[in-house]
Parts: sequence; structure tokens; C-alpha cells
Amino acid sequence: MEFQWIADGVQFPDIDRGRLEAWIAEVAGLHGRILGPLTYFFCNDDKIIEVNRQFLQHDYYTDIITFDYTRGRRISGDMFISLDTVRTNAELVGADYSTELHRVIVHGVLHLCGINDKGPGEREIMEANENQALSLLKL
Repeated sequence: MEFQWIADGVQFPDIDRGRLEAWIAEVAGLHGRILGPLTYFFCNDDKIIEVNRQFLQHDYYTDIITFDYTRGRRISGDMFISLDTVRTNAELVGADYSTELHRVIVHGVLHLCGINDKGPGEREIMEANENQALSLLKL
């Protein structure tokens, strides 16, 4: 398994990479998946909207964009995370910034595991999976 953690135009967040890598592998395993290359790009709102417009033709800010390169059970992908939007969302829902950041980090992995959040009832399924994953991390 190979992880890359990149900060693009932002200060690198205060995270324990080794602990997160073990956690992500555990979450993937619970979903019957194994890890391939995963890249996390931490960025700001300017970068996330640029990526959203360029690759998805969406003109709005978001906390994460996941590019899925999964083959079979081996998950792989690039995940762009706007630390600006993570902070804004944490404030909106009354969550701790660190908890919200970890929720978004695992959200991308859950997408790579095949869990969606756009259709009817899917958001609740995603949230339940996020909460289960966060409980394993014990922030």
C-alpha cells in the first residue's frame, strides 16, 4: 500500500499519518477491500473549486473530491480536501475541526469502497459508515 499526503497552498494539517494509514486500511478491510495507492491533496477553497470546475464541470465549493482508480477489490484514488470547507462545515454542524477532517478523510475511502451519498437514502448510509469508521479511530 502506498500513501501520499500533499499540502497544496495550505499548511499541512495536524494529523498522525501512520495512525491514519492503519485506520484507513482497517476501514477498507471491513468493506472487503485492500489498499492500493491513495493520495490526499490538502488544499484551499480556490483549488477545490478549480478542480471541481475543470474535471467535474461543477461550479461550487465542496469539502472533498474523490477520483476513483479502483480495480476490483484494490482501492486506489486521489482525494482533494479543502481545509477551508472542512473548517466551515465543522462550524456549521457544531463539530470539532479535527473530527470533521477525519470524517472527510474516511469519506473518500468509503467512496472508493463503493458507498455513495447522492441517491435516495444513500447519505444516511454514508453517515452511518463514517460514524462507524470514526468510532474505530477513537479521536
